[in-house]
Amino acid sequence: MQGRSTGIVYGGLKYQARCIADVRADTDQTCFLAGTLTLREENEIHLIRLSPASAGVGVELVCDGLFYHPSGEIWDLSSCPFNPRIFSVVFSSGETHGATIWQIPELYGQSNSPQLEELVSLDAHSSKIKRILWWPSGKHDKLISIDEENLILWSIDSSAKTAKVQSKESVGVMHYLSGGTWDPHDRNSVVAICDSSVQCWDLRTMKKTNSIEHAHIRDAEYNPNKQHILVTADDESGIHIWDLRMSKFPIRELPGHAHWTWAVRHNPEYDELILSAGTDSAVNLWLAPITCGDDPTSESLVDSPTRQVDPLLHSYSDYEDSVYGISWSSREPWMFASLSYDGRVVVESVKSYIPKK
Repeated sequence: MQGRSTGIVYGGLKYQARCIADVRADTDQTCFLAGTLTLREENEIHLIRLSPASAGVGVELVCDGLFYHPSGEIWDLSSCPFNPRIFSVVFSSGETHGATIWQIPELYGQSNSPQLEELVSLDAHSSKIKRILWWPSGKHDKLISIDEENLILWSIDSSAKTAKVQSKESVGVMHYLSGGTWDPHDRNSVVAICDSSVQCWDLRTMKKTNSIEHAHIRDAEYNPNKQHILVTADDESGIHIWDLRMSKFPIRELPGHAHWTWAVRHNPEYDELILSAGTDSAVNLWLAPITCGDDPTSESLVDSPTRQVDPLLHSYSDYEDSVYGISWSSREPWMFASLSYDGRVVVESVKSYIPKK
C-alpha cells in the first residue's frame, strides 16, 4: 500500500541532515534529536518535541532546544538510554573525525543559543570512527565505539567526565567496519557490520563467535523481544531477517526498496513491525512476524517466509530526497520519526497497523 504522508512535519532544520534519534530516557514526553550535516555553516542539533497543537486540536512538532555543534558534520547521533540530557555524536570536519558525549544544559530553555556541555571525547581511535553504541536495555557504564578497523569497549563515568578504554580489538587489515548493533538481551554480545560479512563478538573475550558470510549490509538491528533474531538492510535493496543460531541462510526476506535500503528498525514493543528507509525517497512499514521456539529449525520458523502474501503494510512516499534516518518512539511505540537528506522531519502514527493480540 502506497500513499503520501499524512504525518506531522517539522521544518526547523535549515541544512541537510542524516541523523535522528528517539530520546529514550524521557518518559514524560515524546522527543527526538536531529543533527545537521553542513560543510560551510555551523551545524545544529535540534531537540524536537511532540506537543498538543497551539490551536487546541491535534498535535505538532516544536523545537524544545536548538544547540550549536562546534565540531563539524554529524554522521551518527544516539541518545543515552538512561539520561535524557546525554547523547553521543560521531562527527567529521575536513580531515578530522571523532566522537563526543554531550550533555544538554539544565537551563537550555532560558537561553537563545545555549552551549552544549562536553562530557567526554572518545580519543582512542586511529582510523575513521563510524558508530557509537549504547546498551539499549537500560543503565550500563559501558559504551562501544566502532571505527573502520577496531571495536573499542569503554568504561564511562559521566559525572566525573571520564572515559577509559577497557578493551580494544582489531578486525584485521582485510576488513572494513561500517557500523553495528548491541544485543539488548545480552550485554556481552555485539554485532559488527563488515564490508562483506556480519560479525558477532563476545565483549568478555573480544573474540568473534559467529558470522554471516557473503553479506553486504548497510544496517542491522536486534529484535528487542526475541533472542538471536537480527534484521539487516542489504547493500542493494533487500531486507533479511536472521536467526543467528542458523546463520547460513535468512529465515525471512523482504523486498526492501526500489533503490538502496539504508536503515531498518524493529518496533520496540510490536517487534513484528519493521521500518525501513531508503534512497528511493520512501519509508516502508513491514509486517514480518517470526515464531521463534527453542528449536531454530522448527517448521514454524523455516516456513514463515511463504505464509505472508504481501508483508508491505504501507509505503510513505511524500519525500523529495533520500531518507537516511528513522526512529521509533520508545514512549509511544505506534509513532515514528523520519528524516530525509533535505532536513525534513516527519512524525507518523502506525496505530491502524498494530496487530491485534
